[in-house]
Amino acid sequence: MALILTRAPDAGTEPPEDYAGGMPSSSLSRSARAVLGAGALVAVLTGCSPAVTVDPAENAADPGCAPAMLAMPETVGEHDRRETTSQATTAYGEPTAAVVRCGVTPPGPTTDACSSVNAVDWLIRQDEDGSTWTATTYGRDPAVEVVFDSAAVASSTLLVELGSAVEQIPAERRCLDLQDTVEGL
Repeated sequence: MALILTRAPDAGTEPPEDYAGGMPSSSLSRSARAVLGAGALVAVLTGCSPAVTVDPAENAADPGCAPAMLAMPETVGEHDRRETTSQATTAYGEPTAAVVRCGVTPPGPTTDACSSVNAVDWLIRQDEDGSTWTATTYGRDPAVEVVFDSAAVASSTLLVELGSAVEQIPAERRCLDLQDTVEGL
């Protein structure tokens, strides 16, 4: 969709060869034309997809989130990045396949299963409804949480593709496996 704003030629002058007609400039004030132009530009830039409503994490304003959120990829798997309604969040897919929130409370030591994917440790659990999963970074503050539909995007694809963005938040701790624990005794 293209929008071309033209101005009618002044009286007594020949219209330019590429003049396609339109409203004379006197019928709309300069500010009205600016508002219409800005509205049309917003419509073109935002497309038809509405913003995804996402509740911000409790520490979404943490400055550590900014580099990670700015580094988020434009696509994950086959899903394009979408606009969201909250700071330090992003979403992928239409319908939404994954939602990312930075600034969740970092998990403390746990016996939950932890997966290391390309140097980023994640605690991954299936949600009670059984259709979605939540992956939360371990050992990074602020922590990043990803809620996703595994039928829409594979966890391996998702966590690999988000990894370089999440690595913008330095790791302070890492997951330990049984071997690490035994060697530490």
